[in-house]
Amino acid sequence: MKTLRFRGWSRDAIRFLKGIEADNSKTYWQANKEIYDEKVFGPMLALLGELTEEFGEGRVFRPYRDIRFSADKSPYKTTIAGMNDAGYIALSAKTFSLGSGLHEPSSGQLTSFRSAVADDESGPDLVHLVAQLRRRKIPVVAQEVLKTAPRGFPQDHPRIELLRYKDLLAWKEWPVGPWLATTEPKRRIIDFLHATVPLRDWLEANVGT
Repeated sequence: MKTLRFRGWSRDAIRFLKGIEADNSKTYWQANKEIYDEKVFGPMLALLGELTEEFGEGRVFRPYRDIRFSADKSPYKTTIAGMNDAGYIALSAKTFSLGSGLHEPSSGQLTSFRSAVADDESGPDLVHLVAQLRRRKIPVVAQEVLKTAPRGFPQDHPRIELLRYKDLLAWKEWPVGPWLATTEPKRRIIDFLHATVPLRDWLEANVGT
């Protein structure tokens, strides 16, 4: 079997993603499935393959939405996404996005995270890591944030911002452009994943996988 090489995403890939946003139907999908396979899915698979040696085995998420419990019955995702041991990669018609950190933690992981944030040794270490990433123009955010301090922690805790987080992600995104049709996405991924190593190490030591 021929080994795929990552050479970027062409204009055809972006056109497909724009199309599935505008017409999220089985008719559009079936008419353009070959474009998806060759121009959208293929490059993501090749990219993850080239990252495997350093960042672990990757996988591409299914293009089909789980609509069982959703009011939105659109059958197809408008983003192609993949992940490996170090992070998350996604491409939509508008943005190229990278993420790394603590995503959808279990209740036990969230308890461990908050304990480590509150600790007077590990907590300041995390504050320092977050500040370093933000200085490098890598936002560190949470998808869910409590309005007040979690139970058992004072509202005036010196690390209340982090204690209110229900997850923790380094997240970077760029608008799509001609650069996507080159190997530049791979370079940006490698730079991002190298920069976020200290955050992953802190999470591994204090929260686990």
